[in-house]
Amino acid sequence: MAMAINSSPVLTGESARIFFEEAERNGKLQTPRLSPERERQLREYDKKCREFIFPPKK
Repeated sequence: MAMAINSSPVLTGESARIFFEEAERNGKLQTPRLSPERERQLREYDKKCREFIFPPKK
């Protein structure tokens, strides 16, 4: 989930240490990969979304 810098909470003390340790653990996990079929489906969906034309306003 993306957060704007000005909306990020300030972590101090124990909560900062826990956050840092969890981030370190998560950084060592293998990155999930899309299957070739799912990647093809998402590319097709993206292409259709870019070609979508809204009807003219009246």
